[in-house]
Amino acid sequence: MIQTRTETLALTDGTQLRFTVAEPDTVVRGGLVVLHEARGVTERVRRLCGSLAEEGWLTVAPHLYHRDGTDEFHDHQPDEHVHDQVRRLSGDTILADTDASFLWLSDQGVPADRQGVLGFDIGGSAALVVAASRTLGAAVSIGGRGILEPLSAAVPPLVQIAGELSCPWLGLYGDDDEMEPGEVEKLREVTDTAQAATDVIRFPGAGHRFDRDADAAAEAWQRARNWLDLHLR
Repeated sequence: MIQTRTETLALTDGTQLRFTVAEPDTVVRGGLVVLHEARGVTERVRRLCGSLAEEGWLTVAPHLYHRDGTDEFHDHQPDEHVHDQVRRLSGDTILADTDASFLWLSDQGVPADRQGVLGFDIGGSAALVVAASRTLGAAVSIGGRGILEPLSAAVPPLVQIAGELSCPWLGLYGDDDEMEPGEVEKLREVTDTAQAATDVIRFPGAGHRFDRDADAAAEAWQRARNWLDLHLR
């Protein structure tokens, strides 16, 4: 497995963005910004970055909680602390952190049309926010709440912005006990109106983290890779 490292970059708002990087050992085929789960840049996120780097993607995962001095919530820390942190996210800070990450990829020589964003859990929601606001090569959301009810007061409901998608976007959703029935279908209706290519796939019984069905998890991951392969070339 390719090892990751953490770097720091000064932002225009005076904060220091921390981001985790995984570099391919071979030729770089493109660049990916990976947006983390609710608990931050966990070992799972670092493994994902390393796995993507093994496939030739220069991968950068911005630490979206850096303004509060947080990188990761460990398993022993209460869920309520995680939820409080998520509620402090805003669309502006998500875009500021991802803009800096895309600029870093450009500085490494990755062309804009070969840059994409991939997020899972709350990172999946954030990936859609980015894809609806920026011109990218491709975007993938693996799960993520906030479709009808916003993740936080400063992040819009996804159905309000999904019609503005301007890059190829794929949404992969397992069942989520906290989602209302029909949320994913409503998101599909809105994304179908976007000018860019979109696809929404639901996996009944898989769980919102794809932890209840190994076959569904494998299929979702393969679909995500295929989407990136198709659009970032």
